[in-house]
Amino acid sequence: MSRKYFGTDGMRGRVNEGFMTPDIAMRVGLAAGKSFIRGDHVHRVVIGKDTRRSGYMYEPALASGFVAAGMDVIMVGPMPTPAIAMLVKSLRADLGVMISASHNPHYDNGIKFFGPDGFKLSDEKELEIEGLVDSGMQAALVTSDDLGRATRLEDASGRYVEFAKATVPNGLTFDGLKIVLDCAHGAAYKVAPTVLWELGAEVIAIGVSPNGFNINEACGSTHPETMCARVVEEGADIGIALDGDADRLILCDEHGTIVDGDQIMALVTRNWHKRGMLKGGGLVSTVMSNLGLERLLVSDGLKLERTKVGDRYVVERMRKTGFNIGGEQSGHIVLSDFSTTGDGLIAALQVLTEIQQSGQTASAVCRQFEPVPQLLKNVRFGGGEPLNNEKVKSSIRSAERALDGSGRLVIRKSGTEPVIRVMAEGDDEGKITGLVDTICSEIEAAGR
Repeated sequence: MSRKYFGTDGMRGRVNEGFMTPDIAMRVGLAAGKSFIRGDHVHRVVIGKDTRRSGYMYEPALASGFVAAGMDVIMVGPMPTPAIAMLVKSLRADLGVMISASHNPHYDNGIKFFGPDGFKLSDEKELEIEGLVDSGMQAALVTSDDLGRATRLEDASGRYVEFAKATVPNGLTFDGLKIVLDCAHGAAYKVAPTVLWELGAEVIAIGVSPNGFNINEACGSTHPETMCARVVEEGADIGIALDGDADRLILCDEHGTIVDGDQIMALVTRNWHKRGMLKGGGLVSTVMSNLGLERLLVSDGLKLERTKVGDRYVVERMRKTGFNIGGEQSGHIVLSDFSTTGDGLIAALQVLTEIQQSGQTASAVCRQFEPVPQLLKNVRFGGGEPLNNEKVKSSIRSAERALDGSGRLVIRKSGTEPVIRVMAEGDDEGKITGLVDTICSEIEAAGR
């Protein structure tokens, strides 16, 4: 069955266009409420959001749907996505909802769901909700006696702050560390600076003045150059850049050099292995992670298991195989000892812990391996299915023969926009550049 509303990470799209309208949001709330009501207990849903102006539209629309289905709604306001996953379990709720388009610009928004266990919904559950949205919702409406009610939880941020602080070893502080923290004018603009300051760090907070339209704008993990420049300017020890809903991060060291998700995963994996905390004998990442990461782990007697792109698929593999570290090169880091989903702040706290305990600089701690040359290009197409074109398929086969075990080729269609991502990596940088350019040219020609 094809997916109409849900993509690789919940629903996402342009505000008030397509299916991202308040009407659909209300129907999705009603459908999700119907899908998760079972038994006679009082059913609860936790709704959080980031700082987009459109959140004021989707929040009451979703709440109306849930109330109409007989669910009590607990609204927590702007909070990181992983905080919603945590609160679902903490509050013994039946469902969690995060209104966010993550790292996208303000004119996009989205809806992510978490089940009562704090994990994102399966493809099957999302398809069930889609079917209810489009099948007529009269049967989901409860009587006036059974309507839910909506309230606001005032101490939600305090709960998450204490939760995050508890992931740091007892007695450890970040005294003496000067940190530039870029919150992308997003969901963590209050809680993230609070956590670092209460742990003893000197915090230079940027991207903490949301106006509803500036989320991710020239800041955050998608524009880390802002953070890097500020680190050098301030003489800081490290920079931390979160995205709009704070489920991923990018770091930079004291020189302003970028530290991506692969390096972060390598650091945490090796550190946890040394401390006897690692489960599964390695980590789970996606096909996009650098070959250098895989080689490093193998040299340590560890393994890298790869999944298709999307942190939900990483989490699914972690749950099946017993790994407790996973993530993506883009900065989604999942540490299942603490969280059921990617949490940029908690991942950053693990890096800061290693820096503080080792007494070394960020550059010494965070540079775990030399990346294999890797090139990624995005090709936007006008229509059709360029990957089914014979010339495109032929160019891909030729590239695979040229690499012949000395590198990797990953080509995938975006789940949220008409874009095909072409990535190649190998020890010969000139070769992979040529291969990527050739494939991209064929895709462009086929997609006109």
